[in-house]
Amino acid sequence: MKKIAVLGASGSIGKSALDVLRNGDFDPVLFSAHTDYNALLKLKVEFPGASLALSGASQDPCADPGGKINFYGRRGLLDAITGCGADIIINGISGAAGLEPSIAALNAGSVLALANKETIVMAGPLVLGLEKEKNAKIIPVDSEHSAIFNLINAFGKENIDEIILTASGGPFRDLSSEELANVTPDMALSHPTWNMGPKITIDSATLANKGLEVIEASRLFGLAPEKIRVIIHPQSIIHSMVRLKDGMIYAQMSKPDMRNPIHNALYWPEILPSSFDVLELEGSTLSFFKPDSTRFPMLPLAYTALEKSPLHPVIYNAANETAVKAFLEKRISFLEIPRIVGYVLKSKEWPENCREPDLEEILYTDKKAGEMARQYRSDIC
Repeated sequence: MKKIAVLGASGSIGKSALDVLRNGDFDPVLFSAHTDYNALLKLKVEFPGASLALSGASQDPCADPGGKINFYGRRGLLDAITGCGADIIINGISGAAGLEPSIAALNAGSVLALANKETIVMAGPLVLGLEKEKNAKIIPVDSEHSAIFNLINAFGKENIDEIILTASGGPFRDLSSEELANVTPDMALSHPTWNMGPKITIDSATLANKGLEVIEASRLFGLAPEKIRVIIHPQSIIHSMVRLKDGMIYAQMSKPDMRNPIHNALYWPEILPSSFDVLELEGSTLSFFKPDSTRFPMLPLAYTALEKSPLHPVIYNAANETAVKAFLEKRISFLEIPRIVGYVLKSKEWPENCREPDLEEILYTDKKAGEMARQYRSDIC
């Protein structure tokens, strides 16, 4: 049996991963959560052989009288990853916090089933270099990048002319700019097709999620930004497409269910049956639209970040994380999210032409960009 670790086990990716584990022949060896102590205890009952890591808390005997949590804090999580002996580590941690666990997984020699897009957005060259150095493997778990990964494996990277990322468009794709100004967090958290965590759901509504995926696809698959295109596909049935050099387009299609790419990653390179619902096309209608860059500027801002310097994707991500947090806390409006990100990206403090940064520079830039985003408005704190 493959030994599996699930990072972010209490989140939306983690819960989907648990369904895959329950329906397969795996040996779970580690579960992590940030602060959800009770979720980890329930998993310990179901999977008694697994270690538990609570990354957002320090060790407190009063909070854990039974001593069931094995690792505490950021350092504890990294130690757990290093020592758990997992064949595959699923990284479902949200945001920049997922970067160092990804690095730890690769250093441990595990296959990294990667749902944390910030790993590649922030540190793509560093992480991909580590993958090669350690003779490790990164298998993307995001539905779009999983689709591209499989299509490239099927047709060969040398035959790919263009990647076409599909986007649902979020809940506000048909709203005017005036209507977008009145969007509330509760409205933005209602996604039409996917059940995701709060941050990624807001990113879907602003198209920042697709911007991050453009950066990730360029770095992960080694294509120039102009070779990566985004198209709105509200049904979320086609998860992405590739155009070959002969002009033909090939797509991966399935129901919008994150268990499918996780199943694919855990069994790769084999293709084995799953117990999840399959897609039936009868009665389906597929539609496609060009994204509106004026109403949703987070998408063009991602291309700007990708083209400026190796550090600008870090800046884009950090400013967006800060702005989304402020929006969820009802301290800024929906339309201020891209304004803040644009403001931070345009700062003269950032180098235009820098070498590939090391981890220390990446983490410093992430912190500095977040601080700058908070300074955009004095009440964002």
